[in-house]
Amino acid sequence: MFREPVTLILLLLFIYPVIKGFIFKFSSENLKGSIQGAFQSISFLSALFLGIYYTKKIFIQHNEGIYEKIYKNIPLKAIDFINNKPLVIYVLLMPLVVLIIYTVINFVINLISHITIYPLFDSIENKLKNKSDIFKRVVGAIFQVPKSICYLIVITLMLNFLSLLKITDSYNKYLEGSQLYNYISKEVVIPLTNSKLAKQLPNIVNNSFKIVVKEASAKDTNVQNKQKVITYYNGVTLDQGVQSNGEIDKFAINLVRNKNATREKAKLIYNWVGSEVVYDDAKANRVLNNDLEVKSGAVPTFDSKSGICFDYACLFVAMCRANNIKVRIITGQGFNGNNWVSHAWNQVYVKDENKWINVDPTFLIGGDYFDSKRFVIDHKEESIAGEW
Repeated sequence: MFREPVTLILLLLFIYPVIKGFIFKFSSENLKGSIQGAFQSISFLSALFLGIYYTKKIFIQHNEGIYEKIYKNIPLKAIDFINNKPLVIYVLLMPLVVLIIYTVINFVINLISHITIYPLFDSIENKLKNKSDIFKRVVGAIFQVPKSICYLIVITLMLNFLSLLKITDSYNKYLEGSQLYNYISKEVVIPLTNSKLAKQLPNIVNNSFKIVVKEASAKDTNVQNKQKVITYYNGVTLDQGVQSNGEIDKFAINLVRNKNATREKAKLIYNWVGSEVVYDDAKANRVLNNDLEVKSGAVPTFDSKSGICFDYACLFVAMCRANNIKVRIITGQGFNGNNWVSHAWNQVYVKDENKWINVDPTFLIGGDYFDSKRFVIDHKEESIAGEW
């Protein structure tokens, strides 16, 4: 536990209200104050859920019903500003919506509490007058448990949000190493924030995608004299990973035969790879445990219809190359709902628009990650691994 400082902090925050309740014993006034604090936490959590839901519906999805109408009535200058700086949604608009909802919910809960719950506490205090001190202390501690639970959830939410901002790599490692944080985040925070991506990819772990650089052997005839190292991705070189075959090429060409524009072809390939390939949790864990004997790359992924991020990216490259589409593999980090993890995705060159666009077929099950503004929020680019 002491090797997990985040877990230690969370446990101390949970224990503190319980110990305080035991020390000060049960009293109506103390309990009212504690319950008020718990209600504030509940109001915050409820407001957070609703705020995130409605903000996403209006500013990110906005493709149905009243949300579409609201979005269309927002001034174009404001929409352009938001599209160019998508972080504004998360650091300004979402907190504002949450604050407004929180104020309303907290007012209503307090009003109801003064009419119903608080008189009940006064009645309980009268019934406990003749009870022993130890009994009152135990009751006082028990009544603090809801507040302790709220503390845990709220603090975990804050830690999760700070993780998204990626303050430092050390901070991310501390969160990754905390079993308690990851459990609360998976069971409470992710459902609360309604993160479809995090719900679908809960088991992606750090280092499930590994890059190993080795000195080239003098006996290796495939290595040029000027090349001093060989880079392996999950046990294969990049050239081996993106290697295709006749079956893949024929299928890829046939898949986009009715499309002419590069963007349309790339989108079809993205949709197919992202929806037909299933993320392989078992393989991710094998790589995590340094088992690099697993089969990686376009061919085994096409055959098995399963793989991890590197496999998705390799298959996407192979299918794009079959259609003469310029494509890259990007290595960096992606946010999986709990913390930042090693990740690989693609970029496609759209000739008509003279630009490279980001494409992440692995994350398709969590939303549209084809040239999406959300890339700047949950992807951190580190380097271009290869370009074809």
